[in-house]
Amino acid sequence: MEQDYINKRITELRIKKGVAEHKMSIELGHSRSYIQSISSGRSLPSMTEFLAICDYLGVTPRDFFDDDISNPPLIREAVDKLKTLSDGDLLLILTMINRLQS
Repeated sequence: MEQDYINKRITELRIKKGVAEHKMSIELGHSRSYIQSISSGRSLPSMTEFLAICDYLGVTPRDFFDDDISNPPLIREAVDKLKTLSDGDLLLILTMINRLQS
């Protein structure tokens, strides 16, 4: 894992959420420059703050470190909705996914 992975990933997920650095900082209870200092690589969040950042961004720590998931909140919402479907509907969606991937 690259040394600057955490700051790059926070930036990526923050942008996907559509929130400015200063707004995220304030909503997390910090000064306006808190997230900017993390994004620039000048500092790293504590474990407690990292978990708060994950919660704010709508991702689990596992999702945060999974490079294969570009939009974890969207994937999580889709999976949550899939859990409520019948087996027949799940098979139909799986067929559509397979068709889209080919």
